Amino acid sequence: MKSEKIVVDDFEDDAPSEFPKGWKFVGSDKEVKTYEETKAPGRTMTVRKDGENRFVRLSTEDNYLRYTKRSGVDFEWNLKDHPRLKWRWRARKLPEGASERGQNDTGGAVYVTFGSDWLGRPKSIKYTYSSSLPVGTTVSFGPLKVIVVDSAREPRTGEWETVQRRIRDDYRQVFGEDSPDRPVSITLWSDSDTTGDEAKVDVDDIELLPPR
Repeated sequence: MKSEKIVVDDFEDDAPSEFPKGWKFVGSDKEVKTYEETKAPGRTMTVRKDGENRFVRLSTEDNYLRYTKRSGVDFEWNLKDHPRLKWRWRARKLPEGASERGQNDTGGAVYVTFGSDWLGRPKSIKYTYSSSLPVGTTVSFGPLKVIVVDSAREPRTGEWETVQRRIRDDYRQVFGEDSPDRPVSITLWSDSDTTGDEAKVDVDDIELLPPR
């Protein structure tokens, strides 16, 4: 029997101007906090409406944000059944001068986390919308691997774009080994605190897809 796609979030059941249901702040100590517990000046994650479509907007000003949905808690993800991750996003404003090479700011990113290395550090792939680096660039910071999947260099910046990734292939490329079957979580990320600039990125239709 063919697997159906899993919708991690399409934000259609969320109220405009509100924080989307189910997303949590997960700290480095794995402590889970709500949006209300982590609100701060210079960062918001709110649902917006454009016609009949709803999406989430990540906004930071000289700050950062990250909110997570957890596999096994908020959704179920086994790469054997759903090897592809798909989402749509739109860069409204990216931090000027930011570059992932210098551990600098990223206007928008989708993290997939797989667990921890032997030091207890999270092993993650960070798919970024870069301010300056070309699509296809990869950067390594120990257990954090960055893959640029969209860039301000592209002519479609400011328009909705669809990203689709084969997670096992990406994991093998950046870690040099086979991936676990079950990723731990998906995180939405934005930061502009190093440049002191602003970032504004819209995200929608986060889906796990079966094999073709």
